[in-house]
Amino acid sequence: MTPVRVDTLNYEFNKATAPAVTVKSGTFLTFVTSDCFSGQVTRENYKTVFGGAGFDWDNMNPTAGPVAVEGAKPGDVLRVEILDITLTRDFGAMSSGKGIGANKEFFDELIARTVDFKNNMAVFSPDIKVPLNPMIGVIGTAPAGEPKKNGWPGEHGGNMDCKMIKEGAIVYLPVQVEGGLLSMGDVHAVQGDGEVGGSGAECPAEILVKVELLKDCKWPTPFVENDTHFMPIASRDDLDEAVDVACKNAVDFLMGEYGMDRYDAITLLSLAADARICQIVDPLMTARVDIPKKLVRFLKK
Repeated sequence: MTPVRVDTLNYEFNKATAPAVTVKSGTFLTFVTSDCFSGQVTRENYKTVFGGAGFDWDNMNPTAGPVAVEGAKPGDVLRVEILDITLTRDFGAMSSGKGIGANKEFFDELIARTVDFKNNMAVFSPDIKVPLNPMIGVIGTAPAGEPKKNGWPGEHGGNMDCKMIKEGAIVYLPVQVEGGLLSMGDVHAVQGDGEVGGSGAECPAEILVKVELLKDCKWPTPFVENDTHFMPIASRDDLDEAVDVACKNAVDFLMGEYGMDRYDAITLLSLAADARICQIVDPLMTARVDIPKKLVRFLKK
């Protein structure tokens, strides 16, 4: 099957945005994405780009989409299987400094840098090379209420910057409006948990996915699954609250999917699960809980 190509770019999750394409459940799609700077940071201009009057701050975090799925109604869930992420540029753009990241108060200006990709590594310096590990920074569906800028994470998904949303993962997203209106973008060639400096190695990419409509899925969303873990995700005003909600969602998942009582669920998580930071630089903070699948295989479904 030839994947449906999606290359229309948008800058918010909005129920009023007309779908770029409408597809059936089970369709393969290729999302053609820009980097989070809409290609404005280059090898040639990175030293001066943020100081220039021509930088367009409104064109940030573009996503490809949206895609409507036939039959998707509020209360349903979209299952998005990430089959491949192909980087379409040989360098990543980064930003840090004034106003962003964990050390923002120590900087007087916003700076950019680039890192070349060679032999499947991001070349930070001649002596420091970081293995590439492409992931999707922004993925979500349209909210039922007011539009959400692509820079925001939330109940709809959005700018979660979770490094586990990569090839081989499955992302579960809520359907809040008819069709769901799925969009994605903001690929990072590599990023550490937390995205503490304000960005990963930002790069355009083509993302191959399979999208399926689930009518009876009660899992808390947004939710990520891979071969080894289940991972509920939450975004809130502060990190403490984000972790707390992610843990509550993990407990609800174990109770609903495996019939555990609340006390057993929270104590099992305390013994064997890991609370992780996805990002601390967006308007909301994002956390996840990694639940090992090797534990729950002993639980009765």
